Amino acid sequence: KRGTELAVEECQHQFHSCWWNRSTLQGLQVFGKLTIQGTRESAFIHAISAAGVAFAVTRACIRGELEKSGCDQKIRGVSPEGFQWLGCSDNLSYGIAFSQAFIDNPERSRGISSSRVLMNLHNNEAGRKALLTHMKVECKCHGVSGSCEVHTWWKVMPPFRNLGNVLKEKFKGATEVYPKRVGSRKLLVPKSSCFKPYTAHDLVYLLASPEFCDQDPRCGVFGTSDYPVIPG
Repeated sequence: KRGTELAVEECQHQFHSCWWNRSTLQGLQVFGKLTIQGTRESAFIHAISAAGVAFAVTRACIRGELEKSGCDQKIRGVSPEGFQWLGCSDNLSYGIAFSQAFIDNPERSRGISSSRVLMNLHNNEAGRKALLTHMKVECKCHGVSGSCEVHTWWKVMPPFRNLGNVLKEKFKGATEVYPKRVGSRKLLVPKSSCFKPYTAHDLVYLLASPEFCDQDPRCGVFGTSDYPVIPG
């Protein structure tokens, strides 16, 4: 629940001046029909939601709120620079595994051959990778009379706002793709040869975004006729 709340709050912050964000609070679904459209906006929603779940579960681990998880005890020993890895590192591997089971498994049950499922799974993982690659290192000095003879280090997650900023940039540079059969597999490939090849860290989408200023009930777009115009 907290992971979803984080995702909604961050989505509203990152897109506070965008009209499509008006759709996030309508109906029974948190994000309305946008989550099933295969658009660039949908790509961001899946990425931030998967990351939000991983973040919230990892934070619960470090706070001792979960019986099966606590600090990451795998990071131990001395670094090449001579620093001692101790401390209580965020157990992000547990949070990511939980997110994969909780977020990805329902998608996989719909059939891995679905283009929409392939897109969603890719963007889910891109969100989690953004969290993983932006882990920070924190340090504390120890020693007699503040001599700082010993350094202990541990890894922590970045603030969720930083992650939202990263995924917003990936939203801007998302790659439009289409499904292509390669042997027995269906892959998502860039729609145009002019597009950059995407990586596992990038967002991808299948469909162009609708015009959110115009009402379109079929797409869950409420239009802007009842809202004041935002200057600029």
